[in-house]
Amino acid sequence: MIAASNLSAAPVTVASPNGQVAVSFEVYDGRLFYSVDWQDRSIVEPSKVEILSNAKTSITGHAARESDTKWKPVYGQFSTIRDHHRELTLSLTCNDKPVELVCRVYDSGVGFRFVLPAESAGEKLTYFSECKLVDGETYYSGQRGTQFNDPAKVRRPSVPLVTQRHDGMHVGFLESDLYSAAGFEIMRIGFAAANQTFTGTSWAVCSGEGQVTPWRVILIGETAGDLTINTVALNLAAPCRLSDTSWIKPGKGLWDWRIHGYDNGEFVYDINTRSYLRLIDFCADQGLEYLTVDDHWFTSARDGKMTVSPDVDIAKVISYAQEKGVMIMLYYDRRKGNFGDNTLFEHYAKLGAAGMKYGFMGNKAAFTRESIDAAAKNHLLINFHDGPVPMAGVERTMPNLISREYCHGQQDSRSAFTPETFLKMAMVSSLVGPLDMSNGNFGINSINAGERIKGPKKKNSYISTVVSEVARNLVIYTGLVTLPDAPEEYLKKADLFDFLKQMPATWDDTRILNSKIGNYISVARRTGDEWFIGSVNDQTARQLDIKLDFLNPGQTYEATVFQDSADSHGVKNPEAYEIHTISVKQGDVIPAKMAVGGGHAIILRPSTMAPVAIK
Repeated sequence: MIAASNLSAAPVTVASPNGQVAVSFEVYDGRLFYSVDWQDRSIVEPSKVEILSNAKTSITGHAARESDTKWKPVYGQFSTIRDHHRELTLSLTCNDKPVELVCRVYDSGVGFRFVLPAESAGEKLTYFSECKLVDGETYYSGQRGTQFNDPAKVRRPSVPLVTQRHDGMHVGFLESDLYSAAGFEIMRIGFAAANQTFTGTSWAVCSGEGQVTPWRVILIGETAGDLTINTVALNLAAPCRLSDTSWIKPGKGLWDWRIHGYDNGEFVYDINTRSYLRLIDFCADQGLEYLTVDDHWFTSARDGKMTVSPDVDIAKVISYAQEKGVMIMLYYDRRKGNFGDNTLFEHYAKLGAAGMKYGFMGNKAAFTRESIDAAAKNHLLINFHDGPVPMAGVERTMPNLISREYCHGQQDSRSAFTPETFLKMAMVSSLVGPLDMSNGNFGINSINAGERIKGPKKKNSYISTVVSEVARNLVIYTGLVTLPDAPEEYLKKADLFDFLKQMPATWDDTRILNSKIGNYISVARRTGDEWFIGSVNDQTARQLDIKLDFLNPGQTYEATVFQDSADSHGVKNPEAYEIHTISVKQGDVIPAKMAVGGGHAIILRPSTMAPVAIK
């Protein structure tokens, strides 16, 4: 597991439990370098890492151990997560000051961080790590999954960074447990063209003994989909700090923002009490646990007081929701004044809200930590919007962080109208954790006709089919599934909406069956003995094979298949769909035929039916 001779010169190497991943550290010319290999393939060539800028570094000792445990998240893609790693602790001196570097190596990735001693209190820390990725072909980064081939031409990549290599491997570069690294902000990613190397840098003033940096993380997968279910970043995050999590309830809900102005012929939705009561009735009738009340329910906030819109009786709305068993996520916009962050969350709790959708809070790690803590103290869920700190892994430590818009919600940005952008965000932005993307538009024709107040300004620019909208809600991992369309649009397609009604918001197991960034993905998620499968396609009509190798042997399943019709088209005919039922077993293959901008969805349940041939 550990190989070392002369510690001041020879590499110190630690391998993963299965031996496939190996990380080596060595000092060269007074600087510490690391490298990563996978199955004898170079993933990261020797790259510098330091905690004090340009400090002379030497290795004075090391210790190693192996750990194999399991833990249960409050919500997520798995009900139980295994944390099996080998850990190397390097004792270092940096400018004659003692420092530790801890490295954990998993079968699918690597994390390392510094631990600071008391002697470093007051020292200016520059946490710098290079990442000289090997064999890169295409790169993606940030909350849009921005694609680029020449890193030197990109002004500033952002977390997470994903590279698709020429050999087909996929590698992710991000950080974890920023929540625990007090004093540090999110790392800035740069690119040093001189040596073709990505860099990650963050700064802090050392607070003294025991201060930790975030983990710098390298994820390794044979496919893009492998990265989306990689648990390394979660395992590196600090365990849950909440003694009671019973009040944290993942679920599905309606969102009012896109519904404003919708006219069903007898009723026009607006920002008023009667509209909210009607939406609450729909949620209660359809088994949706949440309603998110977005902006304009209040007009200003200052010095511990809120001026509520005269059209909204918020006390009546929340009281009615409680009677109906529906929980309210209540929006707060910092641009409308300064309520006082010390009392804001207490005020929302007293109103009876179950959580806060926090808008325009800024990309500030310290502020994000304080907000998560204040929300938890008042038993409030929190959903960060508008370009928040990604803070990967925080949903393990503080699971009241239920979702965040480290992506672009549908219709929010012109680039997000395309299935290609959705597919990039689903396989890149999602690496930081749960996303709020607000998928699930059913009235696509009326959206594209410009009949929505808050729809796309350009007509016929939103590309998707209704089956793709269903599948997108399964593909995106989040603790709060937020549906954006009017109740009447879901009721018009009640048989299709049934998939979303039955789909839970937390899972026992997840598999990625097909994936290619920007082109397609197929995700299978299990709850109990039932499987839900969703596939999303780009603007090339195609068929994907859904191989049912993961089903229990000897068991017959009833498969309800939701698919694009033969004449479906993400632009020309987005609302056509078909539903049929077949009997299947382990080893069968269901063909997922998808239109331009289309999708495919399946519910699998054990049955006693005899299997029939699939055509």
